[in-house]
Amino acid sequence: MNKTRSIVMGIAITLGLQLMSCGGDNKIVIRVGDIWSPAHPVTQAMLEVFQPQVESESNGAISVEIFHSGMLGNEQTLWDSVRSGAIQMAVVGSVMNSEWTPMLISDWPFLYRDIFHAKNVWTGSFADDFRQDFNAIFPTVQMLAVGPNSARALTSSKPLTKIADVNGQRFRVPANPIHTGIVTDLGASAQVVPLHDLFSALQTGVVDGQDNGMVTVLSENFNEVQSYLLETNHIIATMNIVVSSLFFNGLSQEHQDIIRTAAQNTMSRAWDIYIDSIDKNRETLRSGGMTVTELSDSDRAFVLNAIQPTLDRLYAEHQWARELTDKARNVQ
Repeated sequence: MNKTRSIVMGIAITLGLQLMSCGGDNKIVIRVGDIWSPAHPVTQAMLEVFQPQVESESNGAISVEIFHSGMLGNEQTLWDSVRSGAIQMAVVGSVMNSEWTPMLISDWPFLYRDIFHAKNVWTGSFADDFRQDFNAIFPTVQMLAVGPNSARALTSSKPLTKIADVNGQRFRVPANPIHTGIVTDLGASAQVVPLHDLFSALQTGVVDGQDNGMVTVLSENFNEVQSYLLETNHIIATMNIVVSSLFFNGLSQEHQDIIRTAAQNTMSRAWDIYIDSIDKNRETLRSGGMTVTELSDSDRAFVLNAIQPTLDRLYAEHQWARELTDKARNVQ
């Protein structure tokens, strides 16, 4: 029933866009869906940069409407809706990784030297090449820009101040073989729970903890039902602005250029917002009573060794993996 409602909603949105575009002023309306709250750095940047820049530079010919917090559906629904042309744009993570496995690079463990390196990877020539490959695989969608989800941490309602505490706990992870592999390698139970159901799962004890960045812990209020956060930074995850080719190819070259440039400026700004938020978020969580522990060098070495089975499997299963991860690591 949820899938049926999503399809019906998508058709209604498409018909609404067509009717609006045929109005007297011929205004183009872009509806953008995401699953994050307005407090997330990417959604902040969409409101601060993308919406005003597109509307201003198009002289009001384009109107941008942004729907946060899964209002237009979950991540899979958003991805499917953009592919079908039911909605014009979305901000999604690596939900398509089962169809095109190089998207797993978005969640590759310990890939970057630091957060600044991650920004350079996804705002430079590496990202240009990656988007080009992506667009060739998914002709009904174009990836416009890549921004930060966050550096992943583990939180729990049970004591979690060192990596040994992970053993035996139940952690929610996204439906991704990298995340499930890491948690399993560390001796915990990996449970896949959709983001919109996660607060309830934590509150009721369905899972002990979860795998997300500090920014998501705050924006989704997980700190209200979690007492400990271990800043593992095992993955610096990314997310992507994607646009329907059915919609995008129907625009003038000028309007395409405006949208593409605004998307890239948006994600550059999102990286800066996220980087600036890290220390603030840590202190906010601590001041709210959460025990936040930064990963020690010895625990980091332990994690790297413990997750080697997952890394070995990834390299063995994906011929592209060694070359692509080396290319990312070599970005200056």
